[in-house]
Amino acid sequence: MDGRQSLARRRDFKEIGANVTDFDLRINPELRPDELALAYQKNDMVRIDNIFPSDVAEAIYTVLAKHTPWHMVHANAQGEHKYYRPEEWRALGAEQQRAIHQQVQQQARDGFSYLYYCYPMIDALVDGLDPEWPLHALTEYLNSDEMRDFVKAVTNEPSVLKLDAQASLYAPGHFLNTHNDRGGHAERRAAYVLSFCKDWRADWGGELLFLDDDDNVETGFTPNFNSLTMFKVPRTHIVTQVASFAGSPRLSVVGWLRDDPK
Repeated sequence: MDGRQSLARRRDFKEIGANVTDFDLRINPELRPDELALAYQKNDMVRIDNIFPSDVAEAIYTVLAKHTPWHMVHANAQGEHKYYRPEEWRALGAEQQRAIHQQVQQQARDGFSYLYYCYPMIDALVDGLDPEWPLHALTEYLNSDEMRDFVKAVTNEPSVLKLDAQASLYAPGHFLNTHNDRGGHAERRAAYVLSFCKDWRADWGGELLFLDDDDNVETGFTPNFNSLTMFKVPRTHIVTQVASFAGSPRLSVVGWLRDDPK
């Protein structure tokens, strides 16, 4: 990134900062954790609509949709996580980007693969990346006592110590195929998805689908706006490919409820 791009990003962040950091991040006070816990217990999952008050949701959406420096991630030919900062992805050029897209899609036919944009919220906050980015406040809020107490009450997972977090943007052609979120050290108690997709249509793809042992779809959720979905892991699921004709990107903040030490 050259100096002009960096200056423009800081200016963008400062122009919108008051819209995001100067209000009170909070859960919708009308939600009842005890009632939501009963819903979660039925199938070890729940979708909670209107998780934030409308002003909070709109501000988060604005930053994700217009003011986030997205990084590209995909699985390489060895199935390893490959990650590009925005300037690194641009430097590859169109021909090499197309080759990566083709490799990822070929790999997906027979095994695990994925392709989407992300912003590494936890790493960015810890490493001081993009210090003016307004949603660092959301990263901190997700690990506040208020949010931790809420998700622990709904999922009945009292051992949860923290919430991992990354923002994601699925553009046409992006996907995340079959996986179960088990984690390397069984530290993940549940997964979560905060969805910020306005006027999403089911035929645009990008659906979160849960599979049974025979790879049949048990249930699933179409992206929507201002919802929190949580489900116990491990659980086999996919994010279906976003259609070429989708009218907007699939925007979300995702992660896990974890009980490994801070």
